[in-house]
Amino acid sequence: MAARDPEATKARIFQAAIAEFSRYGIAGARIDRIASEAKANKQLIYAYFGNKAELFTQVLGRCMVDLAAAVPVDPDDIDGWLDRLMDYHAAHPELLRLLFWEGIEYGTAELPDEAARQQHYAEKVAAVADSQARGVISDAIPARDLLFLLIAMANYATVVPQMSRILVGGEDAARDRLRESVKEAARRLVAI
Repeated sequence: MAARDPEATKARIFQAAIAEFSRYGIAGARIDRIASEAKANKQLIYAYFGNKAELFTQVLGRCMVDLAAAVPVDPDDIDGWLDRLMDYHAAHPELLRLLFWEGIEYGTAELPDEAARQQHYAEKVAAVADSQARGVISDAIPARDLLFLLIAMANYATVVPQMSRILVGGEDAARDRLRESVKEAARRLVAI
């Protein structure tokens, strides 16, 4: 009989949950499909992660931590940071899908992990404010608003790829042109 490996089981559950939630959202996701895909007992999911909403919160939280580690905010190098951010989301579109589903399902209601998320973003806003204070980038737009605008510009094409295809074009040259346009707009937003 094979030995049980709880960490491997948790990892399989997480991967299956990312796929399930990014495809169906919180309401549409099914724990039985996650269990089947992860080759795990459904009861283990509840034991390890709680209910479906709690599992979603943990999955999204882990994905955001992974993004923060892979692509730290670097307002001193807007072009490089935006390239890394757009590349990350192109390789991991599930994170933006999870955020999109969260927005659909929670709307303006408080999120279960909102305090932690505010802290997560406070650190990013502080990095932008520091660059503004040092005169590296403009302080014409408040740091938190500027960060929101930069992230929105970088992420929108991945969140709604059909709109990007319709408005910008679907070929590689069109996507490259849009990337350069996003970076040019960002440079203008932060220009001293």
